[in-house]
Amino acid sequence: MEGYVATIGMFDGVHRGHQFVLQHVVDEARQRGLQSMAITFDKSGPQTLTPLDQKRLLLTKTGIDRIEVLTFNEALKQMTAREFMEQELRDRLNVKVLLTGYDNRFGHNRTEGFDDYVRYGKELGIEVISLPPAPPLQRHTLTFRSEKERGDIVSSSLIRKLIADGDIHQANELLGNPYTILGRVEHGEHIGTKLGYPTANLVLVDKCQLIPSAGVYAVKIRLENSVEWKHGMMNIGMRPTFDGQHQTLEVNVFRLKENLYGQQLQVAFIERLRGEQRFDSIEALKSQLREDAIEAERILA
Repeated sequence: MEGYVATIGMFDGVHRGHQFVLQHVVDEARQRGLQSMAITFDKSGPQTLTPLDQKRLLLTKTGIDRIEVLTFNEALKQMTAREFMEQELRDRLNVKVLLTGYDNRFGHNRTEGFDDYVRYGKELGIEVISLPPAPPLQRHTLTFRSEKERGDIVSSSLIRKLIADGDIHQANELLGNPYTILGRVEHGEHIGTKLGYPTANLVLVDKCQLIPSAGVYAVKIRLENSVEWKHGMMNIGMRPTFDGQHQTLEVNVFRLKENLYGQQLQVAFIERLRGEQRFDSIEALKSQLREDAIEAERILA
């Protein structure tokens, strides 16, 4: 039998909740002798966790056989759920089984839901199956400021909030991977070099990707055309000690003297060391940077 077991979603972050869903798709496909498919969209917006190329890579790692990226154009936006199931899922993608959460919605009329999809599926020859709820992942290791956050434990929105608050540790727990940005090295003001900690000044490749809260972080860095993850620390902020006027992303790669200008770097955030601070003197800043580097090395070891 040819065809696919599929699921649909934005999959921003490809977090543990998404991984749970995708594993069910893979398992269901194997049991039925079909291929597995994740259907997603090229749509992105402010505070995106995973730009499209990064999302593709993370989806591939789940074991899904095929990743289908739909262009979020006007024609697609105007499709009803039944039209989408008929034209895209059945006719173009050969989907035989659709796995979906009970409260998942797609199509122009968002008042339609699971029961409607089941009915349309019967008419179109697509079996629609409701996914079980994801287990409360890592609940025993995480702390929450409210019961609302506890109930929303595996969502992209909660992960965005944690990252925006600088709570990288908990965000990474929910993601199942370190939060990672991709940036190109451009010329800066060389302040880090003068302080004894030369930094690469990064500009995000995808301007929509979410930047963590201002502060200093222990990070791992992968250089362009390299598979090795190097250790380092990253400063995000306005450089208040130097009366900075705009936000900068500066990464110091430990024990590296290579010229990185023009390179594209991946930076994986492991732990936040401290918030942004203004220092009364350059010597005080240097002293703190030495402490930051020691703490980052300890965390990354």
